[in-house]
Amino acid sequence: MDRHPIVAGRFYDAQPEQLHATVDGYLAQAGERQADRTLLAMVPHAGYVYSGAVCGKTLGAANLAPTVLLLGPNHTGRGERFALWPDGVWIIPGGSLPVDTGLAQALLDADPAIKEDTSAHMGEHSLEVTLPFLHRLNPATTIVPICISAPTLESLERVGNAIGRALVDFGAPVSIVVSSDMSHYISSEDARKMDGMALEPMMTLNPAVLYDTVRSRHISMCGVLPMTTGLFAAKVMGATHAELVAYASSGEVSGDFEQVVGYAGVLVG
Repeated sequence: MDRHPIVAGRFYDAQPEQLHATVDGYLAQAGERQADRTLLAMVPHAGYVYSGAVCGKTLGAANLAPTVLLLGPNHTGRGERFALWPDGVWIIPGGSLPVDTGLAQALLDADPAIKEDTSAHMGEHSLEVTLPFLHRLNPATTIVPICISAPTLESLERVGNAIGRALVDFGAPVSIVVSSDMSHYISSEDARKMDGMALEPMMTLNPAVLYDTVRSRHISMCGVLPMTTGLFAAKVMGATHAELVAYASSGEVSGDFEQVVGYAGVLVG
């Protein structure tokens, strides 16, 4: 089953030429590309005018495998707790990215909580917004999208560890890309403080502390569930370090610093 874009023309340009030029401009802002394989990248998913620069700086500096496991939040509440899109292609203006059915099956076999489910993805924008960047970096990229809404740390840890083992055992290298914005609709000053609290355990590769910090501090990081899952997986894959590549807020574009959304770009290797 193929997935057609739902936010083209709203979050990003629907015209391929304009979209390519915009994405290339953001990717050009990246520093030196990492020498070692990137195990996990976390990037934001807002409209490109707000978060495109953070996404471009981060993915442009990443050294991603040709196959990418996409982990994103569930904003709609639909579908399974770990909803995997199993086949077909994800279409974007001017191109498409095919689902790697072999990896999809390996992940379905890794833990029974991971289930085939397209309904969770139908109205969900968070993974779609990353695809034009992946396509411009490597048009041959294949993907497996998973939308996550499981609420407990125990389930995120179990499934994250199972994903990590499946990726280690898979016959080709795989990178994880997590889609998450940070704090929502608080002042820029508060966002930087709260987001710093959430970013600290990411830098020390501590997914349990990330989860507990976001929950206990009421930090409105929409992708805490996929990032927690992804960090557990990355640790199984042998992750040793993390880097905060970029941080910004919507206020830097809108001029409204009283009600911002925070955006962070993180690379794990």
